[in-house]
Amino acid sequence: MAKIIPFQAVRPTRDKVSLVTCRSYEDYTTAELAAQLDFNPLSFLHVIKPAYTNQEKVTFEKRYRQVHQKYQDFKLENILVQDKKPAIYIHQIITKTQSYTGLIVGSSVADYCNNTIKKHEETLDYRVRLLKEYMKHAEFNTEPVLMTYPDNKIIENWIFNQTQKLADFEFSSTKKETNYLWKIDDPLEISWIQNIFSKIPSLYIADGHHRFQAAQLLSQEFPQDNNKAHLLSYLISENTIKVYEFNRLVRDLNGWSKPAFIAALESNFIVENKDQQPYQPTAKQEFGMYLDGAFYKLTYRNRATKTHDVLENLDTQIIYHTILLPLLAIQDLRNDERIEYLSGKQSILELKQQVDEGSFAVGFILYPSNINEIKALADNNLIMPPKSTYIEPKFRSGMVVYEL
Repeated sequence: MAKIIPFQAVRPTRDKVSLVTCRSYEDYTTAELAAQLDFNPLSFLHVIKPAYTNQEKVTFEKRYRQVHQKYQDFKLENILVQDKKPAIYIHQIITKTQSYTGLIVGSSVADYCNNTIKKHEETLDYRVRLLKEYMKHAEFNTEPVLMTYPDNKIIENWIFNQTQKLADFEFSSTKKETNYLWKIDDPLEISWIQNIFSKIPSLYIADGHHRFQAAQLLSQEFPQDNNKAHLLSYLISENTIKVYEFNRLVRDLNGWSKPAFIAALESNFIVENKDQQPYQPTAKQEFGMYLDGAFYKLTYRNRATKTHDVLENLDTQIIYHTILLPLLAIQDLRNDERIEYLSGKQSILELKQQVDEGSFAVGFILYPSNINEIKALADNNLIMPPKSTYIEPKFRSGMVVYEL
């Protein structure tokens, strides 16, 4: 059964929160990053990237220690302040098209080990080791693992009632997202919601597999440290999570001419030329393709006789086994430099532009997976192919910090 705990978060003061919090470091363009670091001394990016000012190249361990020191500086300057009592937090993000509301808690590493917290994504050992060392030396975590729980009216009603109160803070980001945070530090309320979650059989990781595995290694190194036995998590009902696809861009046709490549596709797909009409798939096992100035619709021929194997029925698996591997000779989806990915949040016209400019020879447009596929894979201990899903919401760094 799922175990959650309250914790004493370190948070920006109410007057500074809009200046402190930031997106994930990788989400910024070079120009955006420079602007934030040059002109906003309160940005949490200064904690994440403390060597920026001197543009120095340092070892991983030295950088992690600099992160820790800069974090301590922010606390000494009262930019970040620790709550006096353990609490759980309700966080709401409202965008132009979506609204997400979830619980920020500490989740149990033991639950991850015993598969109460279920996984669907393969991790890379080197990334896990780096994250573990980062957590060890920085001694905090501010990017929660995103997890889902089954729709639950009791939790939904409780969250609704709590969010009718005045939020601890409210602020808007430069991406025109409005963020709210409510602190729940009443022991009776905390005990009540812990009891509700203790009756939920499983939680499912949506985003953050590497963080959880790194936390597992850290807890093994410090078995007596209760803080390291838990990890910052954002729990959200599965009916509100948003799953986008990752589209594929390939640099060349692996020696195929255009007519020969299309002919080869026809052994597994019904190929329809859409010419200049941008094509977005409207159902599973349909694919879009952009090649040499034209869009195509690819309909998988075996869809009527598909197996009950949830992994083999994934669109990302189908396109890998029918096109990327046998025709384009792409074996390693993570590391092959001939393939790149665009999230489904980006327009397919961006994909078209990159092909038209000659950076890539062909682009493939996929239909997004859904939470039921993710759960089915996790329940059967199966792993999604790399870059199968781009999942929202995304949490802002520096808004809630969990100290390890």
